[in-house]
Amino acid sequence: MAFQDIVVTPPADHVATITLNRPEQMNTFSTRMAQELNQALLDLDADPAVRVIRLKGEGKAFCAGIDVNELAGKTPLEYQAWIETMEHPLLTISRLDKPVIAQVHGVAVANGMGLAAAADLVMAADTVRMGLTAINVGLNCVGPIIPVSRCVGRKKALELLLYGNLIKAREALDLGLVNKLVPGEDLDEQALAWAAELAQKSPVAVRIAKTAFYRSEDLHYEARFAYMNEAFARLCTTQDAKEGVNAFFEKRPPQWQEK
Repeated sequence: MAFQDIVVTPPADHVATITLNRPEQMNTFSTRMAQELNQALLDLDADPAVRVIRLKGEGKAFCAGIDVNELAGKTPLEYQAWIETMEHPLLTISRLDKPVIAQVHGVAVANGMGLAAAADLVMAADTVRMGLTAINVGLNCVGPIIPVSRCVGRKKALELLLYGNLIKAREALDLGLVNKLVPGEDLDEQALAWAAELAQKSPVAVRIAKTAFYRSEDLHYEARFAYMNEAFARLCTTQDAKEGVNAFFEKRPPQWQEK
């Protein structure tokens, strides 16, 4: 499928890259970009050559939210359908088998902050700024707050939602919105290397780990243990688990079977 608002780079070392490509609009979400991003995520998840998906933005910003030029003139039902389209990629990421690493620079605000928070892992430039800024123009970020709140907790999430302030890179790291901070000039190289490192792990083990984590997240404490233990038992029957243990004892690199 040909895309216009994103660029998909084929996998190298099992890492494929999606680039948000509306730099003149600071990669704000258009309807088309949201639909293309969602489709690209699904396509790469289905590609056996891909083990990790890297997500980044072209130009000065990762993503500055939703394009407000699309805001006017809709009925309530049309607004609901429109915002669901914009937020669909945030939900899709949690449903993918393969991990998504967001490479974040410049600003990640509103739906852009939600997209970064929805990614499984985040590496960011040490100059990045993030925020749920829609409240400042009479709107709100009640969709993006969902993945954000899972990272930062209830009280801080409400503060971000209601005040709309930008936070700096160090606070984003301390709050758990970001895994790693690196100098901006090193971000592209280091994010790609981090993704490539993850792609060297057993694809089966990574897939089961990610899917079990998300599917058990809302279970109560005891049920979550039961779900995770069942997932671990399934993993133990795979060829990759047997190969990994044998390689460990034989002191050699594992050759993953991906099954």
